[in-house]
Amino acid sequence: MINEYFTDFTGKQSGNMMDEFFHENDYHVSRRIYSNQGFDQVHERQAQEIQSLRERLSRTCGCTDKWAVQKIKGLLPILDWLPKYPVKQWLPGDAVSGVTTGLVCCLQVLTLAPDEHFLRSVNITGVNETVTDERLMEIDVEAREAQRILVACTMTVLVGLFQVAMGLMKVGFLVRYLSDPLVGGFTTAAAFHVFISQIKTILSVPTYNHNGFFSFAYTLIDVGRNINQTNIADLIAGLLTIFIVMAVKEINTKFQHKIPVPIPIEVIVTVIASAISHVMDLNSQYGASIVHSLPRGFAPPQTPNIALIGNILGSSFSTAVVGYAVAVSVAKVYAAKHDYTVDGSQELIAFGVSNIFGGCFSSFVASTALSRTAVQESTGGKSQVAGIISALMVMIVILVLGPFLQPLQKSVLAGIVIANLKGMFMQISEVPVLWRQNRTDCLIWIATCLASIVLGLDVGLLAGLVFEMGTVVVRTQFPSCATLGNVPNTDIYKNMKDYKNIDEIPGIKIFKCNSPIYFANIDYFKEKLIEEVGFDAVRVFKKRNKALKKIHKLIKKGKLQATEDGLVPVASLGVENKAFEKVQVPELEEGASQPDSEVKVQVDWTSELPVSVSVPRVHIHSLVVDFSAVSFLDVVATKSLKLTVKEFIRIGVSVYIAGCDGELVRRMEALSFFDEEVTRDILFLSVHDAILFIQLETSTGNEEDPLAEKVKL
Repeated sequence: MINEYFTDFTGKQSGNMMDEFFHENDYHVSRRIYSNQGFDQVHERQAQEIQSLRERLSRTCGCTDKWAVQKIKGLLPILDWLPKYPVKQWLPGDAVSGVTTGLVCCLQVLTLAPDEHFLRSVNITGVNETVTDERLMEIDVEAREAQRILVACTMTVLVGLFQVAMGLMKVGFLVRYLSDPLVGGFTTAAAFHVFISQIKTILSVPTYNHNGFFSFAYTLIDVGRNINQTNIADLIAGLLTIFIVMAVKEINTKFQHKIPVPIPIEVIVTVIASAISHVMDLNSQYGASIVHSLPRGFAPPQTPNIALIGNILGSSFSTAVVGYAVAVSVAKVYAAKHDYTVDGSQELIAFGVSNIFGGCFSSFVASTALSRTAVQESTGGKSQVAGIISALMVMIVILVLGPFLQPLQKSVLAGIVIANLKGMFMQISEVPVLWRQNRTDCLIWIATCLASIVLGLDVGLLAGLVFEMGTVVVRTQFPSCATLGNVPNTDIYKNMKDYKNIDEIPGIKIFKCNSPIYFANIDYFKEKLIEEVGFDAVRVFKKRNKALKKIHKLIKKGKLQATEDGLVPVASLGVENKAFEKVQVPELEEGASQPDSEVKVQVDWTSELPVSVSVPRVHIHSLVVDFSAVSFLDVVATKSLKLTVKEFIRIGVSVYIAGCDGELVRRMEALSFFDEEVTRDILFLSVHDAILFIQLETSTGNEEDPLAEKVKL
C-alpha cells in the first residue's frame, strides 16, 4: 500500500556470538505513515478536559473521610509513623542519640546581642558621696537581657508566621532547586564555619563575634593575635575529647552489627570530664573555661512587641527563607544517606508552628543546627523519637541537672562537636568523582562552598543558587544541536558526527535540538540551523530577488526574452546561458507592441545565471526538524520559529516538524503557530514518518515546482 511502510532489520549469519544474538533478536515493523493529524484521526485523540476555577476548587477542597485523614496525617506526620515505630530496633539508638544531643544543646550557650551595646558608666561610692566615672564602664546585664528577649520573641513569632504562610501556599517546592551538588558544597562550608567557631573554644582565647563577609578570616586573625593566651588545660581536654570520640566512633562503625547499641561516648566523656573538672577544680587552679551557671526554669509567656515589627519585617522574612533553606539543605544530605524524602511544605509548617509557639516563651528563631544534627545522626538516631528525648533531656537539665554540669569545660563540648563533623568534611572526597562525572555540577559544588565560606552562609547560599540557575540558563541557552543521518535499512537516526556507517539522505536535512526553545536560545537555535543546512534562507531570498530584478531589466532592454517555458537570451548578448531553456518566440507584426503580461519563468538556481549576482546554492528540498527533545516553546520562540519556517518555504524548501509531544502541540496551537501557510500537516509522529512521506511525495511528483518565479514583462 502507498501509505504503509515495512521496516526489516536483518543480521548477517556468522559464527560470532554477537552476530547470532542480533540475528535472533531481529524485529519487523509494518504500519502506516503517520502525520500527527492522521494519527489523531485514526486513534481518536481525546479532547483535553478544561475545568473552571470553581470546579478545580470544589474538587481540591472536597472533604471526605479519607481526604480528611490524609490531610491530618500530612500536618501531623507523627500520627502516621508513631504507630508503626519499631521499638526494639530503633528505641535504643534514639535514646542514646537523644540524651547526647540534649546535653550538647544545653551546654552550647550563644550570644544574642554584643555586650558593647549595653555598657554604662560605673558608679564609685566614696565616704560621703557616690561619683560616676565616665572612664570606667560596666555591662548593664538587665537591660541587655531584656532587649535580647524582646527582639528574640518578636522576631521569632514573625518568622513563624512567614513560614506557616509559605507552607500553606506550598512554597516548599522550592526545595527542588537545592541540588545535591549545591547542598554538598553548602553543608561542607557550614561544617567549616562550625569548625572555626569551635577553635577559639578549644584554645580558650578571647575573640570578637564576627558575622557576614570574611567572618572566618576575622575570627582566625583574633585567634592568632591572642594565641599566647591559650589555656593549656582547655587545649589538652579538647584534643583528648576529639581523639577519644573519633576513635570510639570508628569502633561503633566497625562493629555495628555486633554491638546492639552504639557506645554513647559523648555522654560518657561529658560525665567524666565534669567529674574531673570538679575534683581538680580546673577553673580555679588552671583558669579553665567552664560552663558556670545554667539558667533554671522557663521564662513566663509574653506577647511580642508590635512596635518592633516595622523595623524587623525585612530581616524576619529573609531569616525565614534562609533558615528554611539551611534546614532543608542539611535534611537532604541525611535523606540521601538514609533513603527518605523531604516534604518541603511540611517542613515550613513545622518550623513555623515551632517558632510561633516558641516565640511566645521568649525563645529565638529555630532552624537546623549542623553540629547537633551531626551528633544525633552519628550517635545512632533513627527517628523523631530521638528529638523528643533530646528535648526532654534539655528540660531535665534546665530543671534538675544544671548544677552537676556547671564544672564541665567548654573545650570538651567543642571537641565533641568537631569530632562529629567528620562526616560533613568527608563530602570533600566527592569532588574528584563529581569532576569526572559532570564538571558543571562539580563547579556548582565548589562555587557554593567557596561563596558560603567567604560571604557567610546566608549570602553564600543565595550566591550558590544564583550560580546554579546560571548554569541551567547557559546549558539551555547554548543547547547541543546536530544533523542526523539514517542507519541504512532502519528507522534509526543518529548524529552524523558520532557514527561512520550512517547516511545523510540526499536532498533532505534532518536537524535536532536537544533543549527547550525559548527567548534566550531561539537566536542560537537559528544560528545553528543556518550552520547545519549551509545557507541563510533570508539571504538566499534577497539574493534571488536581486537577480530577478536584474533579469527583469534585461528583459525590458530586449537582451532577454521571456516565454511561458523560460527565458531566451538574445543573440547579441554574446553568451550561451545554460540557466534558461531556449524557446522560439514568434515575431510580432509591424507596429504592434508587446503587451504587458505576467508569465512564469522557470529559473534553475543551481546553474549559472545571466546576471552578475552571487546567489547562495540551496542543495536541499526538504528540512525535517526533530522536536523529540523539545519540552516547551514560549511566545518569542514560537513567533520566531514560525517566521523561520516561512523563510524556508518561500525559497522552495519544505519544512516538517517531527516527534512533538502532545502537550507541545497544544502549546503551539495556543500560541497561534499554525495558519494558512504553516499548517498542521507539517507535523509528523517521528522523523522516519516525515522522511518516508517526503520520499513518497518526491517519487509520485505531487510536489509543485517551488522554483517557479513570476516576472512582469
